[in-house]
Amino acid sequence: MPYDLANKLVIGLASSALFDLEESDAIFRTDGPEAYRAFQRAHQHIPLKTGVSFPFIKRLLSLNELDPDNPPIEVVLLSRNSPDTGLRVMKSIEHYALGMTRAVFLRGRTPHSYIPVFNISLFLSANEGDVCQAITAGYPAGHVLHSSIIENAGDHELRLAFDFDGVLADDEAETIYQNTHDLSVFHKHETDLVGVAHNPGPLKEFLGKISLIQKMEERRAAEDPSYIQKLRISIVTARSAPSHERVINTMRIWDINVDEAFFLGGIEKKKVLEQLKPHIYFDDQKLHLEPTAHVLPSVHIPFGVTNRRMV
Repeated sequence: MPYDLANKLVIGLASSALFDLEESDAIFRTDGPEAYRAFQRAHQHIPLKTGVSFPFIKRLLSLNELDPDNPPIEVVLLSRNSPDTGLRVMKSIEHYALGMTRAVFLRGRTPHSYIPVFNISLFLSANEGDVCQAITAGYPAGHVLHSSIIENAGDHELRLAFDFDGVLADDEAETIYQNTHDLSVFHKHETDLVGVAHNPGPLKEFLGKISLIQKMEERRAAEDPSYIQKLRISIVTARSAPSHERVINTMRIWDINVDEAFFLGGIEKKKVLEQLKPHIYFDDQKLHLEPTAHVLPSVHIPFGVTNRRMV
């Protein structure tokens, strides 16, 4: 019987998001594909250094302990490597005991067309072009920004933080503000539609499936008081009252509970995020991400009116 991905949370992951490929990529750019192949073969038993998304993926996969016989999470490697050069990536995955067994190697081809094939709710890559192609095609994807994050191995939680507009919701409300640059018009629009759920944005399905795993944890904790829940979900948005209420009502309609929400009204997000310490943070505006990428794993979602105007 085929392995069914329909009811699982599936992450598609480029090797550039999982591991630090700076050294090998430099060889490819400087000396070409043959030198790159020779280098990867010669070093295939030397594990790659961990990359920006590694702590997020490691902690996410640990949640499969909730149901080992039917694990709720699957991570599929979608790599531009060839099968030959990709062997080092797979050996590195095995070295770190990540529990990833499924991989696609495309030898330079863009991977976004395989996102629906594997029912992927989020594709992460350090290749900005691949991410933009995926978003343009209507698929959920994020560009992992360069960072030098050190994993805190003693911390058992998995903290996820999301901007709201252009990430969880579409850019309808953001378009109102971008077209007028008038907060009173934006607030009136959101107040008039306070009971109407926002249209889904690129990462709504991902959040919905994360929420189902959160509910699994809650049931486990109710049955076993010794179980300590790992997932914490936060929204960090530039919205403030009165536009906060539609966000909360949208979460209720979507049947998603978040642990924290920060309605900052223009206060810099970096200071809040430094205290929150998410293992991954998603935002559609690089303006907010450039400061945060120095202190935490940051992912740009190149979706919506703000990004179209940057082109």
